[in-house]
Amino acid sequence: MFATLDVDFLLKLLINTCSVIVLVITCYTRNFSIGDTRKREHATSFLMFGVGVFIVTYLLSSAEISMGFAFGLFAVFSMLRYRTESISVKEMTYLFLVIAMSLLSAVSNTSLVELMLLHAIIFVSARVCDSVISGPAFVEQQIQYENIENIKPQNRDRLIQDLRLRTGLDIQDVEIGDIDFLRDKADLRIFHLPWPEAKLRSSSKPQLSPVQSK
Repeated sequence: MFATLDVDFLLKLLINTCSVIVLVITCYTRNFSIGDTRKREHATSFLMFGVGVFIVTYLLSSAEISMGFAFGLFAVFSMLRYRTESISVKEMTYLFLVIAMSLLSAVSNTSLVELMLLHAIIFVSARVCDSVISGPAFVEQQIQYENIENIKPQNRDRLIQDLRLRTGLDIQDVEIGDIDFLRDKADLRIFHLPWPEAKLRSSSKPQLSPVQSK
């Protein structure tokens, strides 16, 4: 027998959906860039994944399945979804948190107050780890770079300065990916401060007057 769609289902669905939205928006996309389509797509996938996991698990809660089986089932589903895409450890962690929150909402026998408390603990832990332990959050972008001479290790400072001059971004780190010597280009992954932080940092620098700059 499937579980009935009663008031308990609606309340837990509301709590789970709101918790997932708060987790994704305030933690995963807290330094969201409009041009970061990758993070926007992942945020949408996380929200839909949380709703889907909750509905399927809640409807199967009356069947004889264990919590371990439920975790394994949706872990397989998540691997099928993301196996063809390069997903970072951070994104995989948030995906696991979304699955964990959805399974807690659907399968656990806790009260609504205890459920909200568990979600709050997950949210606070994610926020603290992401903002305090991990340090400042940088915006990540992938670009193609044609000045192949600057990708040498001894020219790293020159590479960062050149990228800052071209992009106008406060770039903090660069990772070098695929290199194509036939076309003299390389795939780079740059990490820069979000616009508000970059603007604040630049405004805090002392400005030289025309007399001093001579």
